[in-house]
Amino acid sequence: MTQKLTILDIAKLAGVGKSTVSRVLTNDPKVKPETREKVEQVIRDSGYVPSKSAQAMRGGSAKVVGIILSRLDSPSENKAVSGILEVIYQAGYDAVIMESQFSAEKTNEHLAVLQKRNVDGVIVFGFSDCDLSAIEALKHKAVVIAVDTDRISSVGYDNHGIIELAMNHFVQQGKQHISYMGVDPSDKTTGLMRLNAYKACCQKADIAPCYQTGQLSHESAYQLTDDVIRPETEAIVCASDTLAMGVAKRLQELGRSDIQVSGVGATDLLSFIFPNTFSIDPGYFKAGHASANLLIKQLSGQQTITHLTQEASL
Repeated sequence: MTQKLTILDIAKLAGVGKSTVSRVLTNDPKVKPETREKVEQVIRDSGYVPSKSAQAMRGGSAKVVGIILSRLDSPSENKAVSGILEVIYQAGYDAVIMESQFSAEKTNEHLAVLQKRNVDGVIVFGFSDCDLSAIEALKHKAVVIAVDTDRISSVGYDNHGIIELAMNHFVQQGKQHISYMGVDPSDKTTGLMRLNAYKACCQKADIAPCYQTGQLSHESAYQLTDDVIRPETEAIVCASDTLAMGVAKRLQELGRSDIQVSGVGATDLLSFIFPNTFSIDPGYFKAGHASANLLIKQLSGQQTITHLTQEASL
């Protein structure tokens, strides 16, 4: 059929009322199986595609998942989003992607908009000052990434294991003068947890700590690099690939090719531009995959509140 059909057209072709077609589209269990099959057969034969916004207005599933990132330009979050999209597209959902810019107020505004649009569920990338109360109110319709909560499902990263992998790699090479470039500890995960992991690894390996923390930007790391290098420095562990970029650039300018740098994020560009570097993979894509699977199972009533920690790899 070339003409775009309406619900009324489907009802006439199936020999039922318009309200019956609406109940079939919204999966109303009160519809008789034989009636449902008759309507669904007409829908299949005609190629009719119901409007998602219309379904939502009738109280049915909009088949849409809201995704609220911290930053649209974040390589790590974009990898996670790739994992999310792979799962939800396969399950027949569309996505609405929004950016919080690390603002609790903006996150809550986005959540309000998504609720008005009657999206089926949301996945939110958390940050230190994130207001969890608005997200937790969604209960089974929400999953958070990279933030701790016991009231809704979450997927986190092994922040201690990430830094431990890099430190163990250097220690096994016989290096004993290992510095650290991190993020301000006011950031509880990338900042505080990863810094504490570095300190713990230094204590375990009897290494004198040498570190600086700043903003999560290559410019900040570039400016602070001189403060973490000594004549004897052999390696610098960085809390992210963004920081590693800044450190590697400054070392290149200083001619310190003897210092190896590690990052976090598995960014291919890092080792391509700076050969004396490597990166830990926290499993961003897998974390996105896991969060989407959790949400879809929750929406179908198959999953209770679950907390997962994504393992890192070298």
